[in-house]
Amino acid sequence: MSDFTSGFWNLYVIVLTVLSIAGCAWLLISTGRIKVAPKTGAEKGPVDKTTGMGVTGHVWDGDLQEYNNPLPKWWSNLFWITIFFSVVYLILYPGLGNIPGVLGWTSSGAYAKERSEFDARLAPLYDKYAKMDVEQIAADAAARQTGERMFLTYCSPCHGSDAGGGKGFPNLRDKDWLYGGAPATIVETITGGRMGVMPAFGPVLGEDGLRNVTAYVRSLSGLPHDNLRAQLGKAVFTANCAACHQPDGTGNQAMGAPNLTDNVWLFGSSEKAISEGIAAGHNVGHEGGPTPMPSFKDTLSPTQIRVLAAYVWGLSNQPPAAK
Repeated sequence: MSDFTSGFWNLYVIVLTVLSIAGCAWLLISTGRIKVAPKTGAEKGPVDKTTGMGVTGHVWDGDLQEYNNPLPKWWSNLFWITIFFSVVYLILYPGLGNIPGVLGWTSSGAYAKERSEFDARLAPLYDKYAKMDVEQIAADAAARQTGERMFLTYCSPCHGSDAGGGKGFPNLRDKDWLYGGAPATIVETITGGRMGVMPAFGPVLGEDGLRNVTAYVRSLSGLPHDNLRAQLGKAVFTANCAACHQPDGTGNQAMGAPNLTDNVWLFGSSEKAISEGIAAGHNVGHEGGPTPMPSFKDTLSPTQIRVLAAYVWGLSNQPPAAK
């Protein structure tokens, strides 16, 4: 409730909740006072001629009538219990707008407490890795198993259980790294996350320029291409793409700009895939664009991040022999 940007919504929730509870109570009270027409039919109200019981007047299928009987006491009492429970709950716990409740309980506070207790229990398991280099951690069999479990929990939904990646998600088993594969860089990536962007050049290049630069990009990695268009596209590439991907197309890890001269393609190497990427860009939120690499600094402790980084680093490197 604290996320509301206007006091109006707090008031709205309070009024709506109180009126709903009061409305349920009024409904039970008012319906409990209704007098049911007796079997004799002497009182007001429609009566079933066959049984003499009071009815509501609603008829289905010609002869199916609804008797005007009150709710059973046990049933109405259950309703009263739920109303009483809701009132007590809203007094003790948050639920009425920004009113915290007399116990001061919050879900975020409960989570923080549980997380703190859990981290305290795990701390002894990670203490031995706190002062070890990532390469040394990667050489420890127990650490690799722990890192693998964390990878399957936090990383596999995007990178795959085998770390082979997919469209828009890098393969972590090769040595092709967008931001660098050094242990310290992997730790930095996991800790702070990454947000890569590729601007859209379609409106700038036009259809002909787009086809030319697409041919040139394909030529950089030896893919089949139109030689004439590739020659024309080189100047376009130099003017628009070299600032990030370097004049020779080898990329820039400081910016996360991929190497275009190898055979590793994050979104596909077909002429259509490359052309669409240049035209529309690869930006977060754009259809077909990349998913940002989230930060895990609030999820994992620094030592846990180092253990996870050691596992990721070991996927494409040979860890040193354990001492």
